[in-house]
Amino acid sequence: MSEHVRGFARRGLWLLPIWAAMLFLGTLTHQPDPQTQFGAFAAYVTTTEFLVSHLVNSILGAALGSIGAVALLLYLSDRPVAKMATAGAVASVAANTLNTAVFGVAAFAQPALGRAFLSGQESAQDLYSMIYAAPLFGTAILGLLLQIVGGVFLGIGIASSGRFPRWAGWLYAAMTTALSLSLLYPASQSVITALLFVAALAVAWTAQRRGLLPEVPVGIAPEP
Repeated sequence: MSEHVRGFARRGLWLLPIWAAMLFLGTLTHQPDPQTQFGAFAAYVTTTEFLVSHLVNSILGAALGSIGAVALLLYLSDRPVAKMATAGAVASVAANTLNTAVFGVAAFAQPALGRAFLSGQESAQDLYSMIYAAPLFGTAILGLLLQIVGGVFLGIGIASSGRFPRWAGWLYAAMTTALSLSLLYPASQSVITALLFVAALAVAWTAQRRGLLPEVPVGIAPEP
């Protein structure tokens, strides 16, 4: 691996804690249930904060998270866990791609539906049901499953690589899995993403520290 690629991989790992931090920011508020509180839902999704959060924290965050996963793959490409890291990075990038499709619907369709409802168009609720139907839910479920696979494989790669604290890998795997299942209890998402940030930060910080250490030529002992 060239020094340029190695440097990119080490620096790119910082995108993982940035991605986790953006996920955390996106979980600080939760939209009302459109099935039971469509009026409150419409008011919520028409705010500037809602749009910015989805464009920045969700969509841009997914892009940065994908680059971070690729950086981790490159960083571990010369380790025995390279195959594990490859599978994890591929699944993570695929998951982020599918999840971005869902985020895009939320960012662009939901505000339009909210404005229509607030202007008196009752059909907005019917349109919402037509949009959030089987095809979109199928895409979302597949994305969440791939997120679990990617997170677990990358987490095992981190823990088994010998380059990072083992606890960071296990925490990364556990929190990506928990995040995918957190739709059942959205209030837990802030805690989950905060712990994911801790794991990702440990990975990036450890790689940075390793990069700052001088290389010792083989067969020459370091000076005391």
